[in-house]
Amino acid sequence: MSEMAVDLLEAVLARSNMQAAWLAVKANGGSAGVDRKSIEATRAHLVQHWPAVAEKLRAGRYQPAAVRAVRIPKPQGGERQLGIPTVQDRLIQQGLLLQLGPLFEARMSEHSYGFRPGRSAHDAVQAARRHVLAGKRWVVDIDLKSFFDQVDHDKLMHLVSQVVHDKRVLRLIGAYLRAPLHHPDGQRERRTRGTPQGGPLSPLLANIYLTPLDRELERRGIAFVRYADDIQLYASSERAARQMLANISAWLRAHLKLEVNEAKSGSGPSDRTQLLGFCITTDGETRVSDKALERLQTRVRSFWSGRPHQSLATLKRDWSQYIDGWWNYFGHASWTRDVLDLSRWIRRHMRKFLWLRWHSVPGRRKALWRLGVRGRGLYMASSGRGAWPIAKTPTLHQALSNQFLATHGYTLPWELVSGGPTRP
Repeated sequence: MSEMAVDLLEAVLARSNMQAAWLAVKANGGSAGVDRKSIEATRAHLVQHWPAVAEKLRAGRYQPAAVRAVRIPKPQGGERQLGIPTVQDRLIQQGLLLQLGPLFEARMSEHSYGFRPGRSAHDAVQAARRHVLAGKRWVVDIDLKSFFDQVDHDKLMHLVSQVVHDKRVLRLIGAYLRAPLHHPDGQRERRTRGTPQGGPLSPLLANIYLTPLDRELERRGIAFVRYADDIQLYASSERAARQMLANISAWLRAHLKLEVNEAKSGSGPSDRTQLLGFCITTDGETRVSDKALERLQTRVRSFWSGRPHQSLATLKRDWSQYIDGWWNYFGHASWTRDVLDLSRWIRRHMRKFLWLRWHSVPGRRKALWRLGVRGRGLYMASSGRGAWPIAKTPTLHQALSNQFLATHGYTLPWELVSGGPTRP
Protein backbone atom coordinates (compact mmCIF):
# COMPACT_ATOMS: atom_id res chain seq x y z
CA MET A 1 0.00 0.00 0.00
CA SER A 2 1.45 3.36 -1.00
CA GLU A 3 2.36 6.07 1.48
CA MET A 4 -0.27 8.33 -0.13
CA ALA A 5 -2.97 5.69 0.40
CA VAL A 6 -2.02 5.31 4.07
CA ASP A 7 -1.88 9.07 4.54
CA LEU A 8 -5.53 9.51 3.51
CA LEU A 9 -6.94 7.25 6.21
CA GLU A 10 -4.53 8.65 8.77
CA ALA A 11 -5.61 12.18 7.79
CA VAL A 12 -9.23 11.18 8.38
CA LEU A 13 -8.41 9.72 11.81
CA ALA A 14 -6.04 12.50 12.85
CA ARG A 15 -7.02 14.06 16.16
CA SER A 16 -7.42 17.56 14.71
CA ASN A 17 -9.64 16.26 11.87
CA MET A 18 -11.90 14.25 14.17
CA GLN A 19 -12.18 17.16 16.59
CA ALA A 20 -13.32 19.39 13.71
CA ALA A 21 -15.71 16.66 12.59
CA TRP A 22 -17.17 16.39 16.08
CA LEU A 23 -17.76 20.14 16.30
CA ALA A 24 -19.58 20.03 12.94
CA VAL A 25 -21.77 17.09 13.98
CA LYS A 26 -22.59 18.77 17.29
CA ALA A 27 -23.44 22.06 15.56
CA ASN A 28 -25.72 20.32 13.08
CA GLY A 29 -27.60 18.60 15.88
CA GLY A 30 -30.11 16.05 14.71
CA SER A 31 -31.78 13.08 16.30
CA ALA A 32 -30.35 9.74 17.38
CA GLY A 33 -29.92 6.81 15.02
CA VAL A 34 -30.94 3.20 15.53
CA ASP A 35 -28.78 2.95 18.68
CA ARG A 36 -30.90 5.72 20.27
CA LYS A 37 -27.75 7.47 21.49
CA SER A 38 -27.95 11.26 21.58
CA ILE A 39 -24.99 13.46 20.76
CA GLU A 40 -24.01 13.70 24.43
CA ALA A 41 -24.49 9.96 25.01
CA THR A 42 -22.32 9.23 21.97
CA ARG A 43 -19.64 11.60 23.25
CA ALA A 44 -19.53 9.73 26.57
CA HIS A 45 -19.36 6.40 24.71
CA LEU A 46 -16.52 7.53 22.43
CA VAL A 47 -14.43 8.92 25.27
CA GLN A 48 -14.07 5.30 26.38
CA HIS A 49 -14.31 3.36 23.13
CA TRP A 50 -12.82 5.56 20.37
CA PRO A 51 -9.40 3.79 20.36
CA ALA A 52 -11.15 0.49 19.58
CA VAL A 53 -13.30 2.13 16.88
CA ALA A 54 -10.23 3.74 15.28
CA GLU A 55 -8.40 0.41 15.30
CA LYS A 56 -11.30 -1.27 13.45
CA LEU A 57 -11.24 1.54 10.89
CA ARG A 58 -7.51 1.11 10.34
CA ALA A 59 -7.90 -2.65 10.00
CA GLY A 60 -10.77 -2.30 7.53
CA ARG A 61 -13.10 -4.17 9.90
CA TYR A 62 -15.45 -1.35 10.89
CA GLN A 63 -19.12 -2.07 10.14
CA PRO A 64 -21.53 0.93 10.12
CA ALA A 65 -24.82 0.61 11.95
CA ALA A 66 -28.12 0.46 10.08
CA VAL A 67 -29.61 3.77 8.99
CA ARG A 68 -32.86 4.89 10.61
CA ALA A 69 -35.49 5.55 7.93
CA VAL A 70 -37.56 8.70 8.42
CA ARG A 71 -40.14 10.11 6.03
CA ILE A 72 -40.67 13.88 5.91
CA PRO A 73 -43.11 15.93 3.79
CA LYS A 74 -41.84 17.66 0.66
CA PRO A 75 -42.69 21.37 0.28
CA GLN A 76 -44.43 20.64 -3.04
CA GLY A 77 -46.34 17.63 -1.69
CA GLY A 78 -45.55 13.98 -1.15
CA GLU A 79 -42.85 12.61 1.10
CA ARG A 80 -39.07 12.24 1.03
CA GLN A 81 -37.27 9.43 2.79
CA LEU A 82 -34.25 10.34 4.88
CA GLY A 83 -31.72 7.96 6.32
CA ILE A 84 -30.41 9.02 9.73
CA PRO A 85 -27.09 7.36 10.67
CA THR A 86 -26.07 7.01 14.29
CA VAL A 87 -24.17 9.96 15.74
CA GLN A 88 -20.99 7.84 15.72
CA ASP A 89 -21.40 7.12 12.01
CA ARG A 90 -22.21 10.76 11.33
CA LEU A 91 -18.91 11.63 13.04
CA ILE A 92 -16.92 9.21 10.89
CA GLN A 93 -18.69 10.37 7.71
CA GLN A 94 -17.96 13.98 8.63
CA GLY A 95 -14.30 13.10 9.16
CA LEU A 96 -14.27 11.53 5.69
CA LEU A 97 -16.00 14.57 4.23
CA LEU A 98 -13.43 16.98 5.64
CA GLN A 99 -10.65 15.11 3.83
CA LEU A 100 -12.45 13.97 0.67
CA GLY A 101 -14.22 17.26 -0.03
CA PRO A 102 -11.08 19.21 -1.03
CA LEU A 103 -9.84 16.29 -3.17
CA PHE A 104 -13.00 16.32 -5.30
CA GLU A 105 -13.72 20.05 -5.15
CA ALA A 106 -10.98 20.87 -7.61
CA ARG A 107 -12.48 18.38 -10.09
CA MET A 108 -16.01 19.76 -10.05
CA SER A 109 -17.69 22.01 -12.59
CA GLU A 110 -17.92 25.78 -12.31
CA HIS A 111 -21.63 25.37 -13.12
CA SER A 112 -22.34 23.23 -10.03
CA TYR A 113 -23.41 25.17 -6.93
CA GLY A 114 -25.02 22.84 -4.42
CA PHE A 115 -23.25 21.80 -1.20
CA ARG A 116 -19.92 23.29 -2.20
CA PRO A 117 -17.79 25.67 -0.12
CA GLY A 118 -18.15 29.32 -1.06
CA ARG A 119 -21.19 28.66 -3.27
CA SER A 120 -24.87 29.12 -2.56
CA ALA A 121 -28.35 28.87 -4.02
CA HIS A 122 -28.23 32.62 -4.66
CA ASP A 123 -25.07 32.15 -6.74
CA ALA A 124 -26.92 29.55 -8.81
CA VAL A 125 -29.84 31.92 -9.38
CA GLN A 126 -27.51 34.72 -10.44
CA ALA A 127 -25.78 32.38 -12.89
CA ALA A 128 -29.18 31.46 -14.33
CA ARG A 129 -30.01 35.15 -14.63
CA ARG A 130 -26.83 35.73 -16.64
CA HIS A 131 -27.84 32.99 -19.07
CA VAL A 132 -31.27 34.58 -19.52
CA LEU A 133 -29.78 38.03 -20.06
CA ALA A 134 -27.47 36.51 -22.68
CA GLY A 135 -30.55 35.61 -24.70
CA LYS A 136 -31.10 32.02 -23.59
CA ARG A 137 -34.65 32.57 -22.39
CA TRP A 138 -35.92 29.03 -22.90
CA VAL A 139 -35.34 26.87 -19.84
CA VAL A 140 -35.21 23.08 -19.65
CA ASP A 141 -36.11 21.73 -16.21
CA ILE A 142 -34.71 18.24 -15.61
CA ASP A 143 -36.24 16.40 -12.67
CA LEU A 144 -34.40 13.17 -11.84
CA LYS A 145 -36.78 10.47 -10.67
CA SER A 146 -35.94 9.58 -7.03
CA PHE A 147 -32.33 10.56 -7.63
CA PHE A 148 -30.90 9.80 -4.18
CA ASP A 149 -32.58 6.38 -4.23
CA GLN A 150 -31.35 5.48 -7.74
CA VAL A 151 -27.61 6.18 -7.56
CA ASP A 152 -25.81 3.12 -8.93
CA HIS A 153 -23.26 1.93 -6.36
CA ASP A 154 -20.83 0.41 -8.87
CA LYS A 155 -20.78 3.54 -11.01
CA LEU A 156 -20.37 5.78 -7.95
CA MET A 157 -17.55 3.72 -6.46
CA HIS A 158 -15.77 3.72 -9.83
CA LEU A 159 -15.93 7.53 -9.87
CA VAL A 160 -14.70 7.74 -6.26
CA SER A 161 -11.85 5.28 -6.91
CA GLN A 162 -10.49 7.51 -9.67
CA VAL A 163 -9.40 9.91 -6.91
CA VAL A 164 -9.31 7.79 -3.73
CA HIS A 165 -6.74 4.98 -3.77
CA ASP A 166 -6.85 3.87 -0.13
CA LYS A 167 -8.76 0.58 -0.26
CA ARG A 168 -9.78 0.91 3.40
CA VAL A 169 -11.45 4.25 2.68
CA LEU A 170 -13.13 2.78 -0.40
CA ARG A 171 -14.41 -0.18 1.62
CA LEU A 172 -15.70 2.16 4.29
CA ILE A 173 -17.58 4.32 1.78
CA GLY A 174 -19.02 1.16 0.21
CA ALA A 175 -20.12 -0.05 3.63
CA TYR A 176 -21.93 3.22 4.26
CA LEU A 177 -23.69 2.94 0.90
CA ARG A 178 -24.85 -0.60 1.69
CA ALA A 179 -25.88 0.00 5.33
CA PRO A 180 -29.48 -1.26 5.57
CA LEU A 181 -32.45 1.02 6.15
CA HIS A 182 -34.18 0.36 9.48
CA HIS A 183 -37.88 1.22 9.10
CA PRO A 184 -40.19 2.30 11.96
CA ASP A 185 -41.96 -1.10 11.89
CA GLY A 186 -38.64 -2.83 12.63
CA GLN A 187 -38.04 -4.18 9.13
CA ARG A 188 -34.59 -3.80 7.61
CA GLU A 189 -34.22 -3.10 3.92
CA ARG A 190 -31.08 -4.14 2.11
CA ARG A 191 -29.68 -1.47 -0.18
CA THR A 192 -28.01 -2.11 -3.50
CA ARG A 193 -28.66 1.38 -4.92
CA GLY A 194 -28.91 4.90 -3.62
CA THR A 195 -27.24 7.17 -1.12
CA PRO A 196 -29.88 8.14 1.43
CA GLN A 197 -30.21 11.79 2.38
CA GLY A 198 -29.36 12.44 5.99
CA GLY A 199 -25.69 11.51 6.26
CA PRO A 200 -22.88 14.07 5.91
CA LEU A 201 -21.35 12.22 2.93
CA SER A 202 -24.50 12.09 0.77
CA PRO A 203 -24.25 15.60 -0.76
CA LEU A 204 -20.62 15.06 -1.77
CA LEU A 205 -21.38 11.63 -3.24
CA ALA A 206 -24.31 13.12 -5.17
CA ASN A 207 -22.04 15.80 -6.66
CA ILE A 208 -19.43 13.19 -7.57
CA TYR A 209 -22.07 11.08 -9.31
CA LEU A 210 -23.43 14.00 -11.35
CA THR A 211 -20.08 15.53 -12.30
CA PRO A 212 -19.94 13.41 -15.51
CA LEU A 213 -23.25 15.05 -16.50
CA ASP A 214 -21.68 18.48 -15.92
CA ARG A 215 -18.74 17.57 -18.13
CA GLU A 216 -20.99 16.24 -20.87
CA LEU A 217 -23.05 19.44 -20.87
CA GLU A 218 -19.85 21.48 -21.05
CA ARG A 219 -18.56 19.33 -23.90
CA ARG A 220 -21.77 20.00 -25.83
CA GLY A 221 -21.56 23.74 -25.15
CA ILE A 222 -24.87 23.83 -23.29
CA ALA A 223 -25.48 26.66 -20.82
CA PHE A 224 -26.66 25.16 -17.54
CA VAL A 225 -26.90 25.49 -13.78
CA ARG A 226 -26.91 22.57 -11.37
CA TYR A 227 -27.65 22.73 -7.65
CA ALA A 228 -27.38 19.14 -6.39
CA ASP A 229 -30.12 17.36 -8.39
CA ASP A 230 -31.85 20.60 -9.44
CA ILE A 231 -30.78 20.96 -13.07
CA GLN A 232 -31.66 23.66 -15.58
CA LEU A 233 -30.43 24.02 -19.16
CA TYR A 234 -30.79 27.25 -21.16
CA ALA A 235 -31.54 27.56 -24.86
CA SER A 236 -32.26 30.30 -27.38
CA SER A 237 -35.41 28.70 -28.80
CA GLU A 238 -38.23 26.36 -27.93
CA ARG A 239 -37.09 23.84 -30.52
CA ALA A 240 -33.55 23.75 -29.14
CA ALA A 241 -34.88 23.36 -25.58
CA ARG A 242 -37.03 20.37 -26.52
CA GLN A 243 -34.15 18.72 -28.33
CA MET A 244 -31.87 19.26 -25.32
CA LEU A 245 -34.37 17.60 -23.00
CA ALA A 246 -34.68 14.53 -25.23
CA ASN A 247 -30.92 14.18 -25.80
CA ILE A 248 -29.84 14.67 -22.19
CA SER A 249 -32.58 12.36 -20.90
CA ALA A 250 -31.23 9.61 -23.17
CA TRP A 251 -27.65 10.33 -22.05
CA LEU A 252 -28.62 10.07 -18.36
CA ARG A 253 -30.24 6.69 -18.92
CA ALA A 254 -27.30 5.35 -20.88
CA HIS A 255 -24.39 6.67 -18.81
CA LEU A 256 -25.66 7.23 -15.25
CA LYS A 257 -28.62 4.81 -15.15
CA LEU A 258 -30.92 7.66 -14.10
CA GLU A 259 -34.47 8.20 -15.28
CA VAL A 260 -35.91 11.64 -15.92
CA ASN A 261 -39.35 12.24 -14.41
CA GLU A 262 -41.24 13.18 -17.55
CA ALA A 263 -44.24 14.51 -15.61
CA LYS A 264 -42.08 17.03 -13.74
CA SER A 265 -39.57 17.82 -16.47
CA GLY A 266 -40.14 20.08 -19.43
CA SER A 267 -39.23 23.34 -21.09
CA GLY A 268 -40.66 26.84 -21.22
CA PRO A 269 -39.88 30.56 -21.08
CA SER A 270 -37.78 31.54 -18.09
CA ASP A 271 -40.60 33.50 -16.46
CA ARG A 272 -42.74 30.34 -16.33
CA THR A 273 -40.14 28.18 -14.61
CA GLN A 274 -38.52 28.38 -11.20
CA LEU A 275 -35.11 27.59 -9.75
CA LEU A 276 -34.63 27.11 -6.01
CA GLY A 277 -37.76 29.14 -5.26
CA PHE A 278 -36.97 32.01 -7.64
CA CYS A 279 -38.38 32.92 -11.04
CA ILE A 280 -36.35 34.89 -13.60
CA THR A 281 -38.24 37.17 -15.95
CA THR A 282 -37.17 37.53 -19.57
CA ASP A 283 -35.64 40.93 -18.78
CA GLY A 284 -33.52 39.50 -15.98
CA GLU A 285 -35.54 40.38 -12.86
CA THR A 286 -35.52 37.77 -10.10
CA ARG A 287 -38.72 37.34 -8.13
CA VAL A 288 -40.11 34.88 -5.62
CA SER A 289 -41.82 32.03 -7.46
CA ASP A 290 -45.56 31.50 -7.21
CA LYS A 291 -45.03 28.13 -5.49
CA ALA A 292 -42.78 29.70 -2.86
CA LEU A 293 -45.37 32.41 -2.19
CA GLU A 294 -48.09 29.76 -1.89
CA ARG A 295 -45.98 27.86 0.64
CA LEU A 296 -45.47 31.08 2.60
CA GLN A 297 -49.23 31.66 2.68
CA THR A 298 -49.78 28.11 3.92
CA ARG A 299 -47.33 28.69 6.76
CA VAL A 300 -48.95 32.03 7.62
CA ARG A 301 -52.35 30.34 7.96
CA SER A 302 -50.79 27.68 10.17
CA PHE A 303 -48.96 30.15 12.41
CA TRP A 304 -51.95 32.45 12.93
CA SER A 305 -54.68 29.81 13.15
CA GLY A 306 -55.62 30.77 16.70
CA ARG A 307 -54.33 27.63 18.42
CA PRO A 308 -55.12 28.25 22.11
CA HIS A 309 -52.45 25.97 23.60
CA GLN A 310 -49.47 28.02 22.40
CA SER A 311 -48.22 30.98 24.40
CA LEU A 312 -47.88 34.34 22.69
CA ALA A 313 -44.21 34.52 23.57
CA THR A 314 -43.52 31.13 21.96
CA LEU A 315 -45.58 31.96 18.90
CA LYS A 316 -43.86 35.29 18.31
CA ARG A 317 -40.45 33.70 18.78
CA ASP A 318 -41.24 30.90 16.32
CA TRP A 319 -42.76 33.34 13.84
CA SER A 320 -39.76 35.63 14.01
CA GLN A 321 -37.34 32.75 13.43
CA TYR A 322 -39.36 31.48 10.47
CA ILE A 323 -40.09 34.77 8.71
CA ASP A 324 -36.59 36.18 9.28
CA GLY A 325 -35.09 33.03 7.77
CA TRP A 326 -37.56 33.16 4.88
CA TRP A 327 -36.69 36.78 4.13
CA ASN A 328 -32.93 36.22 4.52
CA TYR A 329 -33.28 33.76 1.66
CA PHE A 330 -35.94 35.32 -0.57
CA GLY A 331 -34.96 38.93 0.12
CA HIS A 332 -32.27 38.46 -2.52
CA ALA A 333 -34.95 38.81 -5.20
CA SER A 334 -34.65 42.01 -7.23
CA TRP A 335 -38.47 42.22 -7.58
CA THR A 336 -40.26 41.96 -4.21
CA ARG A 337 -43.58 43.62 -4.98
CA ASP A 338 -45.34 40.24 -4.76
CA VAL A 339 -44.04 39.87 -1.20
CA LEU A 340 -44.93 43.43 -0.19
CA ASP A 341 -48.44 42.88 -1.52
CA LEU A 342 -48.89 40.10 1.05
CA SER A 343 -48.18 42.40 4.01
CA ARG A 344 -51.75 43.52 4.51
CA TRP A 345 -53.06 39.95 4.16
CA ILE A 346 -50.56 38.63 6.74
CA ARG A 347 -51.44 41.37 9.23
CA ARG A 348 -55.11 40.54 8.77
CA HIS A 349 -54.32 36.98 9.87
CA MET A 350 -52.49 38.37 12.91
CA ARG A 351 -55.49 40.53 13.83
CA LYS A 352 -57.82 37.59 13.36
CA PHE A 353 -55.59 35.51 15.62
CA LEU A 354 -55.58 38.12 18.42
CA TRP A 355 -59.35 38.58 18.16
CA LEU A 356 -59.81 34.83 18.64
CA ARG A 357 -57.42 34.89 21.61
CA TRP A 358 -59.64 37.39 23.37
CA HIS A 359 -62.29 34.63 23.52
CA SER A 360 -65.41 36.16 25.09
CA VAL A 361 -67.45 39.36 24.78
CA PRO A 362 -66.11 40.74 28.12
CA GLY A 363 -62.57 39.75 27.16
CA ARG A 364 -62.85 41.49 23.80
CA ARG A 365 -64.40 44.60 25.29
CA LYS A 366 -61.64 44.78 27.88
CA ALA A 367 -58.93 44.30 25.23
CA LEU A 368 -60.43 46.96 22.94
CA TRP A 369 -60.66 49.43 25.83
CA ARG A 370 -57.07 48.76 26.83
CA LEU A 371 -56.01 49.43 23.24
CA GLY A 372 -57.71 52.82 23.13
CA VAL A 373 -61.08 52.04 21.52
CA ARG A 374 -63.95 54.11 22.90
CA GLY A 375 -67.61 54.81 22.21
CA ARG A 376 -69.46 52.85 19.56
CA GLY A 377 -66.33 50.94 18.63
CA LEU A 378 -66.68 48.91 21.83
CA TYR A 379 -69.97 47.43 20.52
CA MET A 380 -67.88 45.31 18.16
CA ALA A 381 -66.99 43.11 21.15
CA SER A 382 -70.46 41.57 20.95
CA SER A 383 -70.55 41.24 17.16
CA GLY A 384 -71.60 37.89 15.75
CA ARG A 385 -69.48 38.31 12.66
CA GLY A 386 -66.63 35.89 12.04
CA ALA A 387 -63.06 36.64 13.03
CA TRP A 388 -61.84 37.01 9.43
CA PRO A 389 -64.23 39.85 8.47
CA ILE A 390 -63.76 41.43 11.91
CA ALA A 391 -60.02 41.55 11.25
CA LYS A 392 -60.63 43.95 8.36
CA THR A 393 -62.77 46.49 10.27
CA PRO A 394 -61.55 50.04 11.00
CA THR A 395 -62.06 49.42 14.72
CA LEU A 396 -59.65 46.52 14.87
CA HIS A 397 -57.19 48.42 12.65
CA GLN A 398 -57.34 51.24 15.20
CA ALA A 399 -56.78 48.89 18.13
CA LEU A 400 -54.13 46.77 16.42
CA SER A 401 -52.40 49.30 14.20
CA ASN A 402 -49.48 48.42 11.99
CA GLN A 403 -47.18 50.19 14.43
CA PHE A 404 -48.63 48.27 17.38
CA LEU A 405 -48.11 44.94 15.65
CA ALA A 406 -44.56 45.82 14.62
CA THR A 407 -43.49 47.00 18.07
CA HIS A 408 -45.04 43.99 19.83
CA GLY A 409 -43.18 41.33 17.88
CA TYR A 410 -45.62 40.67 15.02
CA THR A 411 -42.96 41.61 12.51
CA LEU A 412 -42.56 41.62 8.76
CA PRO A 413 -38.80 41.90 8.13
CA TRP A 414 -39.10 43.39 4.64
CA GLU A 415 -40.93 46.38 6.12
CA LEU A 416 -38.28 46.88 8.78
CA VAL A 417 -35.70 47.06 5.99
CA SER A 418 -37.73 49.53 3.96
CA GLY A 419 -38.35 51.88 6.83
CA GLY A 420 -41.37 50.48 8.64
CA PRO A 421 -44.96 49.64 7.83
CA THR A 422 -46.81 52.08 5.68
CA ARG A 423 -50.06 50.38 4.72
CA PRO A 424 -52.97 49.06 6.80
